[in-house]
Amino acid sequence: MVVEETSKLTLSENAVKVLERRYLKRDKDGNCTETPADMFRRVADTLASGDLNFGKTKSEIEELADRFYDVITNRYFMPNSPTLMNAGRELGQLAACFVLPVDDSLEDIFETVKNTALIHKSGGGTGFSFSRLRPKNDVVRSTMGVSSGPVSFMEVFNAATEAVKQGGTRRGANMGILRVDHPDILEFIDCKADNNKLNNFNISVAITDKFMEAYLKGEDYDLIHPNTKQSVGKLNAKEVFDKIIDGAWRNGEPGIVFIDTMNYDNPTPQIGAIESTNPCGEVPLLPYEACNLGSINLNRMVKEENGKTVVDWDLLAKTTRTAIRFLDNVIEINNYPLPKISEMVQNNRKIGLGVMGWADMLMKMGISYASEEGTKLAAQVIEFIDYESKCESIELSKERGRFNNFEGSIYSQENYLYNKYKGKSAGIISDEKWLELDKQIKEHGIRNATTTCIAPTGTISMIASASGGVEPLFGLVFLRNIMDGTEMLEVNDIFKDYMIKHGLYSEDLMKKIAVDGSIAHVDGISDEVKKIFVTAHDVTPYWHVKMQAAFQLHTDNAVSKTVNFVESATREDIEEAYVLAYKNHLKGITVYRNNSRFFQPMNLEKKKEEEKVEETVAVVEEEPVEEYNPTGEIKTITCPECGNKIEMAEGCFICLNCGYSGCS
Repeated sequence: MVVEETSKLTLSENAVKVLERRYLKRDKDGNCTETPADMFRRVADTLASGDLNFGKTKSEIEELADRFYDVITNRYFMPNSPTLMNAGRELGQLAACFVLPVDDSLEDIFETVKNTALIHKSGGGTGFSFSRLRPKNDVVRSTMGVSSGPVSFMEVFNAATEAVKQGGTRRGANMGILRVDHPDILEFIDCKADNNKLNNFNISVAITDKFMEAYLKGEDYDLIHPNTKQSVGKLNAKEVFDKIIDGAWRNGEPGIVFIDTMNYDNPTPQIGAIESTNPCGEVPLLPYEACNLGSINLNRMVKEENGKTVVDWDLLAKTTRTAIRFLDNVIEINNYPLPKISEMVQNNRKIGLGVMGWADMLMKMGISYASEEGTKLAAQVIEFIDYESKCESIELSKERGRFNNFEGSIYSQENYLYNKYKGKSAGIISDEKWLELDKQIKEHGIRNATTTCIAPTGTISMIASASGGVEPLFGLVFLRNIMDGTEMLEVNDIFKDYMIKHGLYSEDLMKKIAVDGSIAHVDGISDEVKKIFVTAHDVTPYWHVKMQAAFQLHTDNAVSKTVNFVESATREDIEEAYVLAYKNHLKGITVYRNNSRFFQPMNLEKKKEEEKVEETVAVVEEEPVEEYNPTGEIKTITCPECGNKIEMAEGCFICLNCGYSGCS
């Protein structure tokens, strides 16, 4: 069902519900006081007003506001949720996430706890590295006592987060990172083995190249004291890696980030080293930096040409350029929760333009997600976006000036882009074009230290009626719970159109597919159709990793994506994915073995739950995991807001119905 808002704006019924529930202005009685069209106009006008800082006329600002409004209402581009919620409103906090430092003194630690509370109050999430903290039982000279170690202080941050209701809508989300060479690494790896602990944290181990070299050679590696920088012991790399893998197999925690790979692309190494990321892991940030993110809807970046669906490169270029200007204006008007954050963001001006609707684009073009053709197109699309985003950032630098920390940055190096991408073209942007950009950067600078980032799209992909991020679909057909407790059959529009066009559609077939959402094992459907319309669990881990790698090369920041494993996957399967991720130069990887985490609220009535359990068991071949499933039941993780199914995707748990997420 499509709800007509204006002559330009068409939103699905579900998109309107999501907007009403989370985004639209309300009066004191909780009634919505604006329509979706009003909200988009509010956002467009507010963001265009950033041009007032650069002497633009009223008519120029109105023209830009219309340009922003058109790109959003056509669902070509969506900014991140805080921008949609807060632009033009009193709070005025438009950034999703922040990274804060955790230094090795009690005063510094609790100063960061205070700052964390202020950020969560403003609606943001926070990332921390606890690697600077001295290890457990280390002597504290000022008191001659002993340190309690990083994990104990994580519990303090977790409790503080629990006490602050974020923006009146959701709990704050945190990322906790510890270097693999920290003396307390074994305690950290196990700190979320109990699913009821540190539930306001995602945790990741910062893996170094030295560690991976030791692991691949079967050697020991050094544990380094964070203060003295001296070795204080050794561990066997394989034993530690096996422990990380076991945790990921059991409940998806910890994740891993390749911290040296992140720092190879650190745009401002003269300012400091990257130690942490935002809660979903796709934005490596320096202390006091913030995420300013948005996504292009690839579902809308196609056209018909000679009877084939092809990429609309002209529209993609135009949308990219508009989006970059929009995101730079976010920095101009944003009301940051701390002065230090405002200063750091202004100095580096990092923005992150990503994508959603990738699975939609592939299906429309008849290309399998799990194929060389699919990964080649991914590399071409992100290469093109990266190039156009840099072109626009250079134009902004001509108008507004380069980012303040340009000198000493990677962009002040001779021919940086050419040297980085030489010989690696996906067939869209030539080496010569990158060399020409380097010449322009040398002359005019560049406005933004980063321009690209593939972030979780959660609710904004629902508003745009697009598949999430760069993930495959989680189901072609599924049953959606609606308000009166009944269920409604929901069929993916692209799949439905294809099946009708080819005379394959029937209600009975759709109900059969709805059992597990996939057509992989449904009789009467050709192999060709099954290749085009794959779902997350039909895609092997190899192709999940290869797809992430295809997007990573031309993504300045990182790629938020989940490698989904079936429940029967082994620890060796996860190990293989981790090594593949390292060898493909990923900056991090999130894996999730189906049904391995059950702590989320289960809202459905027991009778309803038992019916779902019985249905799920009928189609799952592997045995339940006894450690986490002592009753032998396979439980569905359900949304605490609407009771529908939650899936692990884009690095975090996301409700497929209302967009609820604990971390995005």
